[in-house]
Amino acid sequence: MKLYTRTGDEGKTSVIGGRVRKDDSRVEAYGTIDELNSFVGQAAAVALATGQLNELQVELVEIQQELFDCGSDLAFADPEGRTFKMTAEPALRIEGWIDAHTEASPAITRFILPGGSEVSALLHVCRTVCRRAERRVVTLSGELPINGDVLKYINRLSDYFFAAARSANAKLGVSDTEYIRSAEVFRSNDK
Repeated sequence: MKLYTRTGDEGKTSVIGGRVRKDDSRVEAYGTIDELNSFVGQAAAVALATGQLNELQVELVEIQQELFDCGSDLAFADPEGRTFKMTAEPALRIEGWIDAHTEASPAITRFILPGGSEVSALLHVCRTVCRRAERRVVTLSGELPINGDVLKYINRLSDYFFAAARSANAKLGVSDTEYIRSAEVFRSNDK
């Protein structure tokens, strides 16, 4: 099998059920999700290499599978009447992971800067790329019908990356760096 086809040399690419320009909103959306998936893979490799974050690595690999499902669901030229891979269940599971990572992290009162450990820094890159992917999916949803479960999942996922980044730092004994000019913006639910 050849990796090059030459079919995109004039700026068009195939989607499920047709061809579109490579800068089409659909391609922008699933392409940004693919970019996110690459960063998640890097974060998973670094998490595994620490020898202390195996559970995080397993979560990230599952997220990679689901991101591929999201891209697949967005790749339909005409999504009407299609059976989608993404359902509401993965977003609900992500919420459980967010809660677990939040409980494993110190209380937060101020904004924090991305960084700390290498894996935490990578998870913050994932968070910001995820937010961009979400913007691309929102743009697409304003133009064409999409699987709404993809948008819910991507929205939840950026919160997951924030919580996982903080939890990774805590598990590795690395402090988050607070944004020193931040007022106290987060309040505990205990008060």
